[in-house]
Amino acid sequence: MKGISGAPNCGALIMELFHSSTNAHVQHLKTRSFSAHMALGTYYEEVIERADAIAEAYQGRYGIIDYPNLPYKLESDSIMMLKGLRRYIDDNRLAMTDCSEIQNLIDEAVALIDTTLYKLEFLS
Repeated sequence: MKGISGAPNCGALIMELFHSSTNAHVQHLKTRSFSAHMALGTYYEEVIERADAIAEAYQGRYGIIDYPNLPYKLESDSIMMLKGLRRYIDDNRLAMTDCSEIQNLIDEAVALIDTTLYKLEFLS
């Protein structure tokens, strides 16, 4: 999930978050677990808000983001998808920005990922 088009940037992060929302939405509709259904429903709705907040703050500080054309891939395992996304963010966040307010918004996205992982791994 490394900014597939090259070096990691905030545009790649936004696209990865958008893709994770679509994947979570599909898994939300496919699961037979009520708790997974609810956790994924919350995630796919809230991650878009988090991505939007990151993008708007980043663009307010640095200008319009150049969004890469990252190919969408349907993920069948929500837990692995979210862990991969968290790993991508952990590995690349400092290359995206050193601005503390944007890092705080990224932290909010990671907190949503971690909370969703908790619900999927321990409450489903």
